[in-house]
Formats: sequence, structure tokens, C-alpha cells
Amino acid sequence: MSEPFYITTAIHYPNGRPHIGHAYEMIAADAIARFQRQAGRDVFFQTGTDEHGLKMVKTARDRGVEVRALADEMSGYFRDMADTLNISCDRFIRTVEPQHYAASQAIWAAMRDAGDLYLDRYEGWYSVRDEAFYEEKELEERDGVRLSPQGTPVEWTAEETWFFRLSKYQQPLLDFYAANPDFIQPESRRNEVLRFVEGGLTDLSVSRTSFDWGVPVPDSPGHVMYVWVDALTNYLTGTGYPDAPNRYWPAALHLIGKDIVRFHAVYWPAFLMSAKLALPKTVFGHGFLLNRGEKMSKSTGNVVDPMQLAELYGVDALRYFLLRDISFGQDGTFSGEAIVTRANSDLANSFGNLAQRTLSFIAKNLEGALPDAGRADPADTDLLATVHDAIMSFCDTFANLQLGQALEAWMRGVFACNQYIDVQAPWALRKTDPERMHAVLGTLVRAIRDLAIAIEPVVPASAAALLGQLGQAGKGHDAIGDHRWYADAQAAGFRIAPPTPIFPRLTIAETEPA
Repeated sequence: MSEPFYITTAIHYPNGRPHIGHAYEMIAADAIARFQRQAGRDVFFQTGTDEHGLKMVKTARDRGVEVRALADEMSGYFRDMADTLNISCDRFIRTVEPQHYAASQAIWAAMRDAGDLYLDRYEGWYSVRDEAFYEEKELEERDGVRLSPQGTPVEWTAEETWFFRLSKYQQPLLDFYAANPDFIQPESRRNEVLRFVEGGLTDLSVSRTSFDWGVPVPDSPGHVMYVWVDALTNYLTGTGYPDAPNRYWPAALHLIGKDIVRFHAVYWPAFLMSAKLALPKTVFGHGFLLNRGEKMSKSTGNVVDPMQLAELYGVDALRYFLLRDISFGQDGTFSGEAIVTRANSDLANSFGNLAQRTLSFIAKNLEGALPDAGRADPADTDLLATVHDAIMSFCDTFANLQLGQALEAWMRGVFACNQYIDVQAPWALRKTDPERMHAVLGTLVRAIRDLAIAIEPVVPASAAALLGQLGQAGKGHDAIGDHRWYADAQAAGFRIAPPTPIFPRLTIAETEPA
């Protein structure tokens, strides 16, 4: 059995409809999951919604609906988005599921049995929007309002709560970071976490009594778990916990936004240490998406609906742009013009046109039959070597979560093919040197097939359609560079049907979604 690879997004807080940031995280995680499946890994990919907490209670109250009804409605929008964006998750989890209640209460009991929970009175600053507690030293004051490091307002809270002995784990966490330097990525996030933990950890309030929308604390009537205790536990729920976690634990990768790195890289490993469970291998905090360089907010009216973007420009074009143009781990900006420019340049004009004119030429002039060996030239082996090198570079950088750099490497292979076809000019060879024409076309078919296999995790529907035209759908990394398929297809009498364009040229929408 192949080595397991468990990848998760953060579970999304559904007090509103999904925005482009949610879509970006799902798309990146999906591309990584698909890539690892192609590499032969036994992948389990989980996403979902985090439906408890005071913020949901207040949103439901403002709308005049029951909080469970709000959770059901909003979670449905996230599931619909996952379906629309072709997200290949193995499980879409909801924190209202009975199994998740059992998992959350089990890890609570394990932390209690370790002596790490105690009852006391909490007084401090709390951000409802972040569902997070902050120390005085972390706050700033603006126009008479105290704000968290995320710029959200905080309010003074006082109530009896259960506390987790987070301070006990300061040194164990620092030791773990030192022994596992790749645990927190990218490096900038690691440095932020190290500074935070080295500055000293205080015990964490982990229950609430001011509302009841949450997982009940075992043997403590009136208390529900702090939303992050139950939210983080979802990653264990997906592995079958509270029974012994299955083969997918520990997670290979938690992919999250940079604003919640502290919860995943400090609180979560401390909870797991307390419960005597293995820690995840990597927490990666990606950056924010900016609408034309500006942070999105409801107040400015520039929050973008990813479903409308997908409808306007196509799912695969949107996926490709987000992974190609956003430096993974850093903030990035987007616009309709940028999506169209990138999709037209790389997909329609470069790779799509290459495939279309090659396969159309074969369908028209060879009745769809795969070209014969013909008269070879060193340029043929040079091209296949260049394409193979580009794809291997793509695979290496993609595996290291350098997604944008990986797509740059892939494009080097595409550019090499376009230079080759322009120089070799098979349309001219058709009359002057048919044997050479066959060799050129056969070389291009092999290169296009390998490039399509490589890019399938990023543009799965489009690449699958192209590979289907070649009878090569569903191939993994082990098929790249293995050209035995070509002779087998020839022997079987395979023919290429007149192709339809895989990547249509896009135009700028007159009205951008909002």
C-alpha cells in the first residue's frame, strides 16, 4: 500500500457565504491532493465547515432564524462551491455531526486526564469575529476602540470557564519546532510563531457559559467548548477518532490562512501533546487575496463571489490563475483582467493552441491515425528531453509547495514545443517531406500528452478532456516519459477525432462580480 497523505483545509466558518479566499484555499489543497494521487500516494483530503461559536449565534439572531437552520443553509453554500470548483475532497465534514461531538469530547477527556484542564474565572479581551482571546499587549486602540492584531474589535468578557494549561507546553513546543524545522511553513510564519511562543504562553480559556451553541463539555453542565477546541479536532474526526486514528493520521499537511496559524501551530499541537497523540507534519499558512490590491471587506463592497468568477471565466481558468499568479504563501492580487490575461496567454494561446493545431492537423491530414516513426532528427529527442526536464522541475517544486514556480517550469516545456513546431513547420513538410512530418507530429503528440498529465491537478477537467482525445485519461506520474503507450495505441488502431478547443479564449466581463 502506498504511503498515506492526509491533507486538510481549515474548516470554513459559515456565518456568511463563501468568498474568493475560501475558494483559493480549497483549490490549492485540491491541486496538491490530486498531485499526490498522481504520485501514487494514498490520499485522504478533507474540508468542511466549522459551525459553532458565538459569531454564529449572533448572526442567526440578527437574521431572525434558528442557529442550526443558519448552519445548514450556509454549510450548503460551501459544499456547492466545492462541487462547482471540482474539489476532489474525500470528506466534507461538519462540526454538527454526532461523530465529531464524540471526537471533541474524547480529546477533552484525554486533556483532562492529563491534568491539563482546570476550572477558574476568565476575565479578558475577546474578539467575536475571530473567536479568539487576546492579551492586552497584543491590542491597539483606534478611535477609542480596542482592536485585535487582525484589526477586529474586542470586548471585555468575564465568566467562569475551563482553562487549558498552555503555559506548560511552552518549552515542549519550542523543542518540537527546533526538531521539526519544516513543521511551520513558509519561513515567515515560522518566525512569527517562534516569537509568540518565546514571548511566553498563558493558559487558555477553553469553555464558555454565555451561550449553548457548541459541543457540551463532559461532566460540566452549562459549559460548551471554546470553538477552536472543537474546530481543530475535526482533523482527528476525519480519521475515525475517538477510536484509534486510522492510517492517515498524523496529517501530512494542514493548509490554512495566515491569520489562523497561531491556532494550528501553537494551540493544536499543545492539545495533541496533552492527549498523547501524534502531531501533524506540516502547517502551511497561505496569504490573503486582494481585490485589485485592496483588502476585501463587506463595508467597502469589494468582496467577490467565487461562483460568479467561475461562471464568467471558467473553473479551470480561475484555478490556473490563482495557482500561477499568486506566490504561494504570500498575499496576492486578482482582477478579471488579470485572470483573462493569464488564461489567454498560457492556456489558450500557448498550450491550448499547440494541442489544437497539432491534433487538428493529424485528424485532417492523417485521418486521425497516430503518425509513423518517420525520419527522426536530433531536434526531436532534444524537445522530448527539454519537456521531460521541465515536467520533472514542475514535480519537484510542486511537491515542495512552490506552486507558482512549478507552473513556470511547466510553461518552459510548453514554450519549447511552440518553438519546435514553428521551426519544424509540419504544415510545410506535408508536401516537401512527409516522412519528416510524421516524426515531428509524433514528437509533438508525445510531448503534449506528458504536459497534459503534469498539469491535470491544476486544470483537471481541461487536462482530462485533452488526455481523453489521446486515449490517455487517468495517468499518473509514472506514465510521464514512458512512450510505450504510443506503439500500443498504434497497434490497436487508435485514431484522434477532430478535436474541439480545450481552452477557449476569454474576454473581460463588462460587470465584475461582487
